[in-house]
Amino acid sequence: MKRPYYLLDVFTQTPLAGNPLAVVIESSGLDARRMQKIAGEFNLSETVFVFDPVDPVNTARLRIFTTVKELPFAGHPTVGTAALLAELRAPEYLKSRDVGVVLEEAIGTISCTVRRPPLSKMQGGATVAHFDLPKLPECFGAPAPNAKIAAALGLQEADIGFSAHLPSLFTAGLPATLVPVKDLATIAGACPNLALCDETFGETAIYLYTNETSEAGNAYHARMFGPSLGVFEDPATGSAAAALAGALMAFEKPKDGGHTIQIEQGYELERPSLIILGLEVAGGVLQSASIGGPSVIVGQGTIDL
Repeated sequence: MKRPYYLLDVFTQTPLAGNPLAVVIESSGLDARRMQKIAGEFNLSETVFVFDPVDPVNTARLRIFTTVKELPFAGHPTVGTAALLAELRAPEYLKSRDVGVVLEEAIGTISCTVRRPPLSKMQGGATVAHFDLPKLPECFGAPAPNAKIAAALGLQEADIGFSAHLPSLFTAGLPATLVPVKDLATIAGACPNLALCDETFGETAIYLYTNETSEAGNAYHARMFGPSLGVFEDPATGSAAAALAGALMAFEKPKDGGHTIQIEQGYELERPSLIILGLEVAGGVLQSASIGGPSVIVGQGTIDL
């Protein structure tokens, strides 16, 4: 069976930047083993398989695979697939209005909004999508000692932390060890030791971040290492940015109201990416959060399986 697929670059408006994504549009009849093999064939950080929704009121059901495992939720596949489905199914509406896309993932139902900004604000071909987090970030334990974290990342213990920020464990669907580091030079010099990372971080994503940035206007610069996910380094990680919302609430204690936080990632891989994290805070408590950014289609074809 010939199955159409698309290739996108997500969290960027520039082709060959951001985080690449494969989306297989017609996935009926594929079992988990076959999808895992196809994801290995694409050899990208994630591949999405699109199915008819369980509830017909929704847009589609997604299954998301890295090269080694299935994920219950991931940020750049959600953003990229929402943008792609809006482009394929409602191109005329996108010319004049926002389009709602509702995706069923293993974590739950995810509501997305897709828009095509005016060309004066976005390079031609890029579409912006954002989604409300289906699960707010939760702390799930205590991280390893700073000395052990530093050793696993090829850093010095004094490199760990900035301002009030300390290492923490949060999940908003995919567990992450969040490691604040002092500056850009430190984050660029991180060199994970895979054996020590397995011992220190277990099955969590390893998300380094600093408040020193490469681009003016951005709030944080990040890197994500995911050896347990089959991804040594990821150019842009929406699920880890979602987890970061928990650390920001703990260490920054943002005021009540709406906050828009721009996170740059992928610079060390020469795939610059920009993730937009939105927070809504009331009574000092996070009420809702969102992840968004642009995507651009870079290729399409069929896979005969």
